[in-house]
Amino acid sequence: MSEGFHVHGAHEHELEHRAQHGDDFAGKLAVTTAILATLGALFSYQGGATQNDALLFKNEAAIKKTEASDQWNYYQAKSNKQNLAELAVTLTSGDVAERYKSEAKRYSEEKKDIQKKAEELEKAGQDANVHAEQSMHVHHRWAQSMTLIQVAIALAVMQWLEGRSDKRRTAATVIVAIVVPRDVAAGGDHHSQADAERQDEDHEHSPSHVLESSCAV
Repeated sequence: MSEGFHVHGAHEHELEHRAQHGDDFAGKLAVTTAILATLGALFSYQGGATQNDALLFKNEAAIKKTEASDQWNYYQAKSNKQNLAELAVTLTSGDVAERYKSEAKRYSEEKKDIQKKAEELEKAGQDANVHAEQSMHVHHRWAQSMTLIQVAIALAVMQWLEGRSDKRRTAATVIVAIVVPRDVAAGGDHHSQADAERQDEDHEHSPSHVLESSCAV
């Protein structure tokens, strides 16, 4: 994943030049711009890290889903063998019938372990999906913050070019740039909770439950 980097523009070089030649406001603006650029680099790093986390969680979710599907196929195979053994019990008698009855019981016990493992894998896949959605949501918030940082730098330079040294306006641009990250964690938690509820609802209608019900019948 690409991580953001800062390219110095011509206006920034001009700003530094003016700051070195006694322009007090330009000096303060240069310091503010440097601080914002530093914050922007941090936000960019966090954005890249959360995006990588989201991809890793998505990959893990896909793996767990495949493993769960394999287990449910194995469960189905055991169910078929159990059904054939139970049918053989009704068609035979004596020792042969007892042998098939024992096999049917063994298949039934094996199915319980397979079902438990398949459900655990499904749950792990759903959890990974929730974490992936949460990480991607947080990534978007960091990306938005980085965009606002760049907007703040541009607005600050525009004020200087227009000859406006209104400290309150300059402060406002800084506040706009840093206000979004404050809500990143809260926004991510709310989003992950909604995803978890949606995952639970989807799980109730998942093919695994339909398969389990059909095998039980």
